[in-house]
Order: sequence, then C-alpha cells, then structure tokens
Amino acid sequence: MRRIFALMLLAILSTSAAAANPQVVVDTNRGSFIIELYPEKAPKTVANFMQYVNSGFYKNTIFHRVINRFMIQGGGFTADMSEKNTGAPIINEAANGLKNDIGTIAMARTSDPNSATAQFFINLENNQFLNYQSPDPELIGYCVFGRVLKGMDVVREIASSRTGNVGPYSDVPKETVLINEIRINKAPL
Repeated sequence: MRRIFALMLLAILSTSAAAANPQVVVDTNRGSFIIELYPEKAPKTVANFMQYVNSGFYKNTIFHRVINRFMIQGGGFTADMSEKNTGAPIINEAANGLKNDIGTIAMARTSDPNSATAQFFINLENNQFLNYQSPDPELIGYCVFGRVLKGMDVVREIASSRTGNVGPYSDVPKETVLINEIRINKAPL
C-alpha cells in the first residue's frame, strides 16, 4: 500500500512540476502550435509576452518574416503590413543559459540589445550565432524564453511559405500567415 501511495505521490508531483511553466496556443490560419514559456529563466520577457497575450494584442497579427532553415518572425504587423503600436522595450535577458536551438522562441529586436517589445521568432535550426556570448552589445544575443512543445509541423509548414518583398520589407510570405490569436493553453501538456 505504501508503495502505491508513493508512486501516486510521485506521479502527482511530476505532473505539477511539468505544468508549472505556462503554455500558450498560437492559433494561425495554417494550424496551431503550443509553446511552453520559461519564467524562471526569463521573467521579464515572459511577463512582457504574457501581457501582450492577455491583452489580445497578437490577434490578427501575422508572421511577416519567414526564412526557411532559419526562423519565422511575427507578432508586430497586421495583414496590410501596418506595424502595431507596442509598449516600452524590455531589457535583454539573453544571458539566461537558454540557446537559440530548433523550436525555441526568442524575442526579436533591433541592433539595440534592449529594444524588444512584442515581436518574436521561432528558430528552425540551431542558430548558435544568435546566442549570448558576452555583455558586449554586438555579442549579447537574442533572449530565448520558451520552446514549441507541440506543432513543430505547423511551424515548418509556415517556414516553407513562398516569400517576396512588400515595400521595404523582405521575406514576407506571399500568402498571409495570420495569427488568429495567442491564448493561454487551458489544458497544459
């Protein structure tokens, strides 16, 4: 009896530990995928991302930059390539030990290391050159704050989109890849 109780307790503890990290569903016109977020490793980044999720900011934004075998980027533009207004930029937490490996999600930014707001990207390869190397602004890297748990096939389908130029923007999918919404996953994996 003790053995059964111990196994049940271990199963419960394992389940709660696994469910500790928040998960979001990214629902697109190409299918959905689930991302697990790492608030212990990137607390400010995850809080910032969840603020945009909870406010509905990502509804009807697009994946506006798609480079097969590199990454897909979205979360900042509408289908007509209008950039959405965002909140203040956040501090770069790239020195958190997480790597820009296949299936991870990271914050997009300008050349200013602390310029990330709402845009994010999902790595399609192990992009080591995007990892933190030092606090030098040229080597600080891009902050990873989660990973795709389920639906990498959808991410890869998006990555295979034919692309072209739209105004000053390159690598824009010729057929819109719409983010219908990003919402909290109410049935975590």
